[in-house]
Amino acid sequence: MDVPPAFREDQAQAIHALIEAHPLALLVSTGEDGPTANPVPMLLDPSAGVLRCHLARANGQIGELRAAQAAGREVPAVFQGPQVYISPGWYASKAEHGRVVPTWNYLIVQVRGVPRVIDDADWLRGQVGALTDRHEAGLADPWSVGDAPDGFVAAQLRGIVGLELPLTRVTGKWKASQNRPAADRAGVIAGLEAAGDAMAARIPAPEQSQ
Repeated sequence: MDVPPAFREDQAQAIHALIEAHPLALLVSTGEDGPTANPVPMLLDPSAGVLRCHLARANGQIGELRAAQAAGREVPAVFQGPQVYISPGWYASKAEHGRVVPTWNYLIVQVRGVPRVIDDADWLRGQVGALTDRHEAGLADPWSVGDAPDGFVAAQLRGIVGLELPLTRVTGKWKASQNRPAADRAGVIAGLEAAGDAMAARIPAPEQSQ
């Protein structure tokens, strides 16, 4: 992923927050027919520096992930955060010289790691439970895996395969008009606020140095 210095985000706290807020990653691998990409909800363990998830056993990507594991080859997972179109009409520099074009602002994290495919039923039960508890938290009547009959749960677990992805490389890209003059950033903030877009809060304030 191309990351100009102005857009690079290296703070672990910010990166972890984006992953936790947008946990549906695009998991990419390569096989004989070329690249494969699947959306997979992942759970981050920041203390261990690893992502955990599961895929359907029938998913053809499992074979590619096993091959990557055997070869010690990294695969990427991409977490897409907030994103928005930026109109050049919002820039103060449009009125000054007109040399402006549209762009897109977005927050994105790309991680890479050598996958570890897991078939252990106890591990799968723990991962499914942890993922469920994470997303049921805060609901008025949260559901847990234990609410379902044991036999049903066991049958469901036989239909999935687990995956761990150690974070060997992590890249954060926060493209949020940091490269624009202060007056242009003020215009972007005003334009996004008028549209009710929360991305306005991600734009560096005009008084902030670049």
